[in-house]
Amino acid sequence: MRKLASIQRVNGVFPISDADRLELVQVLGWKCVGGKNEFHVGDLVVYFEIDSFLPICEEFEFLRKNSYKNNEYMGEGFKLKTMKFRGEISQGLCLGIDKLPKLNGIELTEGMDVTEILGVREWEMPERVGSSGTIIGDRPGYIPKTDETRIQSAPELLKEFAGLPYYITTKLDGSSHSVGVRDDEVSYTGHNFTYKDDGKSSFVEYVKSKGIPEKMEEYAKENEIQSIVLQGEWCGEGIQKNRLKLKTPEWFVFTARVNDKRTNLDMLRAICEYVGCKMVPVEEEGEDLLTKYPDEQALLTRADGIGYNGTVREGIVIRPKEPVHSYTLSGPLSMKVINNKYLIKNDD
Repeated sequence: MRKLASIQRVNGVFPISDADRLELVQVLGWKCVGGKNEFHVGDLVVYFEIDSFLPICEEFEFLRKNSYKNNEYMGEGFKLKTMKFRGEISQGLCLGIDKLPKLNGIELTEGMDVTEILGVREWEMPERVGSSGTIIGDRPGYIPKTDETRIQSAPELLKEFAGLPYYITTKLDGSSHSVGVRDDEVSYTGHNFTYKDDGKSSFVEYVKSKGIPEKMEEYAKENEIQSIVLQGEWCGEGIQKNRLKLKTPEWFVFTARVNDKRTNLDMLRAICEYVGCKMVPVEEEGEDLLTKYPDEQALLTRADGIGYNGTVREGIVIRPKEPVHSYTLSGPLSMKVINNKYLIKNDD
C-alpha cells in the first residue's frame, strides 16, 4: 500500500528566489514549499504525497483556496497535486508533527505510515473508460494491481538497479486493464474490478476482436502454463481525456506474468508477438542504469520530452531486463519517473 502520509526526516532546505517567506523543503526525493525557517534539516515531519486526499478538519483548512474538491465519488476534502511557486515545483505537503493533534501521544518513528490515523485517502476517480462494462467483482488474486512506485517516494530504488541490465519504456496515459487465463477461465479486469463478458465493455470487446484471449489460452497449453496474465494501458477516445490523441482505442501491454511471476523482457516481447498485441514503446536498453543516470535529477531530465503520438510524455518506467526482487518494494524491482511538465499541465 502506498504511504500517502508518513513520518519522514527533512534532508534539505533551499531558498526560493524572490520569496522572502518561503523555502523549498526536501523529504525523500520530493521537494515542497514551506514557510521560511519553519523546517530544518534533520526535523521529523509528516509528509503527504501528491494525490493525497485530506479530510475536512481545522488543521487542513489553509488548503481550501487551492485544493478543495467535492464530488459524489470522493466526497469533500483537499487534494494535493503538483504546483508551481515562484518558478519552483512543489510536490506534496510537509507539516510539523505538533500541528496534527491526532498524532499526540503516539510513538512516532521515521518511515512510519500515518495515512489511516490522519484519515487520508488516495484521490482516485472511477475508471473513466467510456462504456467500461458490468462489474462482477474485485480483481482475481492472481492478477495484481499495477501501481508503480515513483522514484521520489523511494530514492533507494535507484541503488537497487546498480549493475543490472535495464530497459526504459514510455509511460502511457490511459487506464490499466488486464486479461488473465487460469485453469481455462478468462478474466477481464480494470485497475480495481473484474468485468463481465456481456458485450457492454469496450475493452473486453476490443481484446476479443483481436483474438487475444484465445491466443493466450493456446500459448498456455503449448507451454504447459497454469496461468498467464497480460497487463497494459487501455488508451483512446473516452479514456482519461485521451491525452495521447488516439483516433481509435489501443491496448499497450507492459507486463506479462506466467505462473504468478513477472517475465523477463524477451519473454514479454515473445508473448505479445504470439498473441498479436502491442507493447508499450521500449525507448532504451542498457547495461547499468547508474552509469548513465546516477541520480534522480538525471532521471527526471530523461523523463521530459515528447512521447507517443507526438504528445507530451507522461513519464517513463524502468525495469531490469530480468526480474529482480526488490527489498524496498517487497516485490519485483521497478520504478516510474513522471515528467514534471506533464504533471503541471494535467494534474487535476
